[in-house]
Amino acid sequence: MNININGIDVNCLHFGEGDAVVMLHGWGANAQLFENAAQVIAQKYAVYAPDFPGFGGTAEPKDVWTMDDYTDFTIAFIAALGLKKVILLGHSFGGRVIIKLANRKNLPFEIDKIILTDAAGIKPEKSEAQLKKEKVSRLGGKLLKPFPGVLEKVQSMTGSADYRAASPHMRKILVNVVNEDLTDLLPGVKPSTLLIWGDLDTATPLSDGQKMEQMMPDAGLAVMHGCTHFAFLENPVLFANILRSFLNIQ
Repeated sequence: MNININGIDVNCLHFGEGDAVVMLHGWGANAQLFENAAQVIAQKYAVYAPDFPGFGGTAEPKDVWTMDDYTDFTIAFIAALGLKKVILLGHSFGGRVIIKLANRKNLPFEIDKIILTDAAGIKPEKSEAQLKKEKVSRLGGKLLKPFPGVLEKVQSMTGSADYRAASPHMRKILVNVVNEDLTDLLPGVKPSTLLIWGDLDTATPLSDGQKMEQMMPDAGLAVMHGCTHFAFLENPVLFANILRSFLNIQ
């Protein structure tokens, strides 16, 4: 299905009927990755999984968006569907959006439950080597500023895999969103929250999930052993069983 949100034509997967579950994908991914999990949830619920602006079948936003812009988009998306009560499921960047959203006041809908799988949002402490690399990078940026073409080429060669894979416009957005630490917002995530984590995740390590469990008022952590950042794809059977238990799907 397609739905227009504030002038953006949004591609969205839709399965099932009943109470609503909204699934939010990670950076550099798209809603299609959720299809197997969505089919499990759709045995009891209506599932909506949009492609965020800039990913999958949804065009890039015209402006350089921040986390608040993606949060506003998600609120507008849920409101446009006419949903009054939702369960939110987010992977990686999608989890980051949910943490922000759960801290908003006067939402036009109620958040019933939350599921976060290998969610982003906690800014890691940097090693001395990383800090030194950043210092050199900033110095190089100043020296190359008069030569934007060369600067962009150097940044694309030395940046993260997500940075290298993104378009020039989405790279600017990525810099905005990854630099925001949401640790202080974790106590504001009030709904009952299930955290599902791969113990071998290096992108958002298990320690992030453990910290979220400690700081969120009503959270429990399920660890998927032998899985990395995409635990829901690496062991879909176990992931589905965890979902069935939390969502009471027979």
